[in-house]
Amino acid sequence: ALDANGKITAWWDHQFPFSANPAAGMDPEEFPAHFFANFRRSKTSVPSSVPGGAWRAPGDNADAWVFNSFFDEIAHAAGRDTLDVMLDILGSDRSITTADSGNEPVFETARMKRVVRLAAEKTIWDRNLPAGRGLGLAFYFSHFGYVAQVAEVSVATDGTLKVVKITAAIDVGIIVNRSGAEAQLQGGIIDGLSAAWLQEITIDHGRVAQNNFNDYQLLRMPDAPQIDLHFVESDRAPTGLGEPGLPPVAPAVCNAIFAATGKRIRQLPISKNDLRRA
Repeated sequence: ALDANGKITAWWDHQFPFSANPAAGMDPEEFPAHFFANFRRSKTSVPSSVPGGAWRAPGDNADAWVFNSFFDEIAHAAGRDTLDVMLDILGSDRSITTADSGNEPVFETARMKRVVRLAAEKTIWDRNLPAGRGLGLAFYFSHFGYVAQVAEVSVATDGTLKVVKITAAIDVGIIVNRSGAEAQLQGGIIDGLSAAWLQEITIDHGRVAQNNFNDYQLLRMPDAPQIDLHFVESDRAPTGLGEPGLPPVAPAVCNAIFAATGKRIRQLPISKNDLRRA
């Protein structure tokens, strides 16, 4: 629900996880639980006999894609800039605690707003782009890491997608090993883009139809985007970096596709969608 000024006043999130998925648990206090005056989170477990396994930041990937895609959709519905809407959702500088954390902060809005602004600044968020090109913004907090990303894409009239660049701003405390940190972020971004754009497992008569990388496509080098990383200088204790870089990728790219084509991506992988421009 939005008020007359386009601000979010109520949020209801209902999820349908597969019962066989080990990541099907849901934390009722996870983002964005503490950011709206009226908030409800619920789920319906869907029975499945297909075994599931862990993935890189598994539950966070689903949440980040849905939430950030919807933030962007809300911004356009309200006639507002997505960057402004996201900063408005994060609100004032404060530390969020949960019932499990006691007095220990688990989410600091100032740190998240900083990476959102930094990613937007480094990519020149408000610049004009030619037809068929677009920018998309997304952010997420996972494993105590704050990451914001801006994707720049181009979509040809025949629907051919090119992810030109991913600009990421990251706050995970002190960077102990710079080259290792860069590798984790680059790997997470490529992993996330590959999954969001191309990868799909289908079940045919109880068996997985795909059997190798010829029919389960991975991102190839010619399709890899330029990756521009910006780490926040910090004296905080280092936190996780293997997983936080992946969740914002899919929504950033999907929001950029909307900016370039006017088409919303509501089904992954992206390759299943018709992106042709009039």
